[in-house]
Parts: sequence; C-alpha cells; structure tokens
Amino acid sequence: MTVAEILAKRAALSLITLALLSVLVFAGGQLLPGDVARAVLGPLADARAVANLDRELGLDRPLLLQYWDWITHFAAGDMGNSYAYRAPVAPFVLAALGHSLKLGAVAFTLVVPLGIAGGVFSALHANRPVDRVINLIGLSATVLPEFVTGIVLIMIFGVWLKILPITASWPPGAGFATQIRYLLLPSLPLVLVLFGYLAKMARAGTVEALAADYTRTAVLKGLGARAVLWRHVLRNALLPTITVTATQLGYLMGGLVVIETLFRYPGIGGLIYAAARDRDFPMLEGGVLTIGLIYTLAGLAADIAHVLLDPRLRLGEAA
Repeated sequence: MTVAEILAKRAALSLITLALLSVLVFAGGQLLPGDVARAVLGPLADARAVANLDRELGLDRPLLLQYWDWITHFAAGDMGNSYAYRAPVAPFVLAALGHSLKLGAVAFTLVVPLGIAGGVFSALHANRPVDRVINLIGLSATVLPEFVTGIVLIMIFGVWLKILPITASWPPGAGFATQIRYLLLPSLPLVLVLFGYLAKMARAGTVEALAADYTRTAVLKGLGARAVLWRHVLRNALLPTITVTATQLGYLMGGLVVIETLFRYPGIGGLIYAAARDRDFPMLEGGVLTIGLIYTLAGLAADIAHVLLDPRLRLGEAA
C-alpha cells in the first residue's frame, strides 16, 4: 500500500468518524430532559405559546428531517440560530473557540516538552529510583480528575502562596504577558493529566530504540553517547509519541469543559455547559461537533506526520 493510499484511507475513516459523531451529538441533545420551548418561555407560559414556539423552531418535525437539516447546514458553515440568544450560533462558537485555543496552546506548550523530556530521562535511567518516581508522578497525575487538581492548585498557588490569579479572566486591555499569567493556573491541571500519557509513550519508545540494532551499530562505530541519542534514538523513539501528542491535543479541547467552568473562563467548554443547562440545542450541538472536528483533524494530522516521518512506510512505498 502506497503512502497516498494510506493517507486516503485515514481521511475516509476521519469522515466516517465525524458522521457518527454528528449522529451521537444530535441524539444526545434530543435525550436531554425537558422541553425547549418551555425552557425558553418559562414555566408559566401558556401551552399554546409553547406549541407555537416548538413549531417556529421546527421541533415538531420528524427527527430525521431535523438531523438532515442541521448537518447539511453545518457542513455549509451554518450552525443555526441559538434558542437562548435568538442569534446565529457560529459567532458565539468561534469566539469561545478562540479563547479555548489560547488556553489549550499554553497547556500544550508546557506539557509537550515536559512529557517528552520526562519520558526520555526516565528511559535513560530505566529501573532506577528516578524512573520509578517519574512513573509514579505521571500515573498519579493521570488518574486524578481535572477538577480535583484544579481545586488543589487554586488553594496552593492562588490562596496560600498568592502568586497566580485564581480566575482565567484577565482585565480589559491586558498585554500578552499578563494574559499568559492568568492562563498559567488553569493550564496546570491539563498539563498534569496529559504529562503521564506523553511521558509513558516517550519512555517506551526510547527504551525500544536504545535496544535496537541500529543503536548498537552506531555505538560500535564509535559515535559518542550524545550523537547516538540525538541522531538515532530520539529520531526513532519519538515517532509513536507524535500520534499520542495529537490525540491528546484533541482530548485537551474536550477537557476544557471542566477547567473553563471551574475558572470561569469564557471558552467553548463553558459555552457547551451553559447550552446544555439551557437546552440550547443548536449551541450545544455546534460546540460539541466543533470540538469533535478539531479532535478528528488533530488525529488525521498525526497520521499524516507519522506516515511521512516513518522510514519504514516510505521504504514500503518504494518497494
């Protein structure tokens, strides 16, 4: 199978994943308890007014027709109109997504070098106390939910030490450095959750590369330890980490729901939470499917990078 065929197959699988996700998102919105029109008009609204609003919003149509109308408009860039705001959903989602991407970028910038460095250092000291400590820290940080670590970090850095703001909302007109300072504390719970995954993959890849024939050959040729590590070990060891890193980028966007709610940050996670609470289906479905789209594109980008960087796949194409 050629590289082009592999990439085409991955792209087709990504489209299928998005289609299934859209069905799940739509079905999940329909399963939420309560009536949309009643939620919009209030509990004391007249039954006829509720029925009229249901008809105006198209909620009295068959579900298949509602789904088809929604997904075809979404594919064309139209996310519909918010029930709560009576305005197009897309500007709200895009504005919130911009904030979330900023928070995610800070967390991603911190966790990728820390995770890879921790995994490689752990592999170079395999089965020693420092290796066990790094593995224990990674495992402990991974299993703890974000809201638990978030609350603990708020207490430590925001309340006791008072060195970081406990909210992620910076004052109007704040500069870049000030914005980063306000985003450091919310990003730390995400860093802790993702550190264990990246460090584990980097460690496994490095241990495998250290035991490989090409590494032993490089040592026998007289190359120094640093040259062997940079030219041969890391180059091959970090290939599997690329896929995990991109996958965790998608998870990063999904994990923002808890963090943004906890730190009162106006991102897409908070927007989705508010939409679910208010039964604002277009806003909820648009936000969740947007995150799903980012997750899928991140995975596809990882697959492409892995195929292009893996010499075995390139040699397979040449053969």
